[in-house]
Amino acid sequence: MEILKKHYPNEDHILVFDNATTHLKRPDEALSARNMPKFTCKEGTNWGPETNAIGANGKPVHGPDGRVVKVKIRMANATFADGTAQNLYFPPGHPREGVFKGMSVILEERGLVAESKLKAQCEGFKCERGATACCCRRALYSQPDFVRVESKLETLCKANGFQVLFLPKFHCELNFIEQCWGFAKRIYRHYPPSSKEADLQLNLVSALESVPLQSMRK
Repeated sequence: MEILKKHYPNEDHILVFDNATTHLKRPDEALSARNMPKFTCKEGTNWGPETNAIGANGKPVHGPDGRVVKVKIRMANATFADGTAQNLYFPPGHPREGVFKGMSVILEERGLVAESKLKAQCEGFKCERGATACCCRRALYSQPDFVRVESKLETLCKANGFQVLFLPKFHCELNFIEQCWGFAKRIYRHYPPSSKEADLQLNLVSALESVPLQSMRK
């Protein structure tokens, strides 16, 4: 993005990505009903998504057993239908201040009283196709603010003024970069074989630069 902004500052940029899980990674604190408890946490306990503990050196902290230490963080606020924030933890002054409300309370605050009384989750979270109110988790999972959570990649690109498009899953042939690789590899094979690193690098760059724009657009 920095390269594009530097050399093409007056262009509108759209970045295209495939559906790799790394591209779809959401922030650790992002909204997700996947592991939420149904009821408010018991006295002396609390709930929050877990993430790796990061040391002063910016690297994950490892415990005596060699495993990465996990810490609980607060989940980000949800959003009511009118656009106002819904805090998922009880506010200051509340008897359970700072404690996670639980799915039942969160649904009830949204006016979804009937849904708040459903079971926490269908077995294995394998709800019937098209169902949106079979269990508390599915009801929350189907709410607009839970559906619209952006990936870290989308947030970063939008912050820099770039649009993002994701290709359909398992359809790599739609990615124009595949046409580039195929064309470049065909050209590369025509160069004389060599074991010199300088020749290999020169041939590689030359092959990539030979890809015409027309082939990319096909």
